[in-house]
Amino acid sequence: MTEDEAAIRQVVDTWMAASRKGDLDTVLGLMTDDVVFMVPGKEPFGKEEFAAASRGMGETKMDGVSEIIELKLLGDWAYIRNRIDMTATPPGGEPVRRSGYTLTLLRKESDGRWRLVRDANLLG
Repeated sequence: MTEDEAAIRQVVDTWMAASRKGDLDTVLGLMTDDVVFMVPGKEPFGKEEFAAASRGMGETKMDGVSEIIELKLLGDWAYIRNRIDMTATPPGGEPVRRSGYTLTLLRKESDGRWRLVRDANLLG
């Protein structure tokens, strides 16, 4: 495994750990300012909308796992195909489980860190 591949896997691991802890600042730091998310039933949205939606979830507890099925480096760009299984449990509410695949593009930034730049999320 190359250094870049290990760094990309660390981005995914950090994202999942930060999500479990409710650490939105860490998650936001793992994406570029021009990130675009695509999810079924919604228009594509960016970092500000992601942050607002995350804050709107309040004390919802997140848990889940992510398995990288495919990782391909293309210079300062890379893509990963993940299988994600996650559960969101609102305070006093019933858990909601979602699972499926994502296709994610990452870019190596000028500081040498890999960040999420596009994400097509097919969780259902």
